[in-house]
Amino acid sequence: MDTINHRTVSVNGINMHIAEKGEGPIVLFIHGFPELWYTWRHQILALSSLGYHAVAPDLRGYGDSDAPDSISSYSIMHIVGDLVALVESLGVKEVFVVAHDWGALIAWGLCLFRAEIVKAFVCLSVPFRPRHPNRKPVETMRKVFGDDYYICRFQNPGEIEEEMAQVGAKEVLRGILTTRRQGPPIYPKKQAFRARPESSSPLPSWLSEEDLSYFASKYEQKGFTGPLNYYRSMDLNWELTAPWTGVQVKVPVKFIVGDVDMVYTTPGVKEYVNGGGFKKDVPFLQDVVIMEGVGHFLNQEKPEEINTHIYDFIRKF
Repeated sequence: MDTINHRTVSVNGINMHIAEKGEGPIVLFIHGFPELWYTWRHQILALSSLGYHAVAPDLRGYGDSDAPDSISSYSIMHIVGDLVALVESLGVKEVFVVAHDWGALIAWGLCLFRAEIVKAFVCLSVPFRPRHPNRKPVETMRKVFGDDYYICRFQNPGEIEEEMAQVGAKEVLRGILTTRRQGPPIYPKKQAFRARPESSSPLPSWLSEEDLSYFASKYEQKGFTGPLNYYRSMDLNWELTAPWTGVQVKVPVKFIVGDVDMVYTTPGVKEYVNGGGFKKDVPFLQDVVIMEGVGHFLNQEKPEEINTHIYDFIRKF
């Protein structure tokens, strides 16, 4: 990791920390929750060795990037705006994009709003979610999955942060990063991060204590509020993206997911990915890869396979 370079760039009114390595066409890596640039450590080293300039920012609210106070500062327009400004600061017109979890949702927004910037997109875990004109996201999730569904539990400012503080950042991250639970994540009040089997289990081979400590150190410094504000902006995003209702994503896409991923095993997702809906909304979807026995954090769990998948796709462009 010592060979990865770090710097801060001024983009869209904030200071953004980026990790980078290599020279050549740019591959922009966009992390999810609850992660950092560090989630891409294996990919940065691999792609930079294959003739690419790997760039992985801490998104606003995360790690060593600025964390604005207001929830509305975490809208999809702000986050995509940060990335557009970052690409411009790198002095190029277009980039390859690799994104996971919340990063994938943001990347889908980037593809919708500024498709000309994206040469090709390797999407991990979270498929495109077309906007439904009559269904507000949080209200709909509450009806379908209940009040204890994790996104619903994240809505009230301060509430989930207090529960996280009682357990501590390291244990919160340990539970989320190592869980193998399938289906929609449920976080009962006052029990969300307590007495989980994964908290007492040894770390999986792909996540070391050193890795976990690095993640935890940044969340101990900055807290979870910035990252949680992404979830609190979901209804705002639904309002702001009304002009893009029904618009197809027209960039080349490769989608990769683990078959025990909590997203893929949430009701309706497999049917959308494999039943033709995904391809209809993303007509240039070229490949869907289902990795057997792999969970949500697949780029960390199976880095060599993911590195190969990324390289085999982007080298065609």
